[in-house]
Amino acid sequence: MKISIINGPNLNLLGKREPEKYGSVSFEDYLASLKTIYPEIQFDYFQSNVEGEIINRIQQKGFSSSGIILNAGGYTHTSVAIADAIASVRSPVIEVHITNIAAREDFRHTSLIARNCAGSVTGFGLDSYRLAVEALIGKNK
Repeated sequence: MKISIINGPNLNLLGKREPEKYGSVSFEDYLASLKTIYPEIQFDYFQSNVEGEIINRIQQKGFSSSGIILNAGGYTHTSVAIADAIASVRSPVIEVHITNIAAREDFRHTSLIARNCAGSVTGFGLDSYRLAVEALIGKNK
């Protein structure tokens, strides 16, 4: 099984950025723990602060991965183009957010990408990614 994880803007600062919201663990360290928990899964990881690069990666991995875990960061609430990219690929996409976006600022309550995703996991810290992995395992049985 191949799972692509795509992180959007500012997620390269995990472990440093607002630790009270996002924790003190870098994504690279968390990814290492996912690889230990799921040795049978081939994880592919990509992060970009650039919308077009995220779209390119969705298109690149969306026909060969068993699934995509996408944390589009702030683009969740603004990017029709990322939503369209998700709709254009065959691989199921799980939307992930570290914080509970429904409990944050009003503008974060709307996800433009959710309607094109197989599901959403929000508010469980970095464990949201593990829960998304479990969802993709279930979809691929």
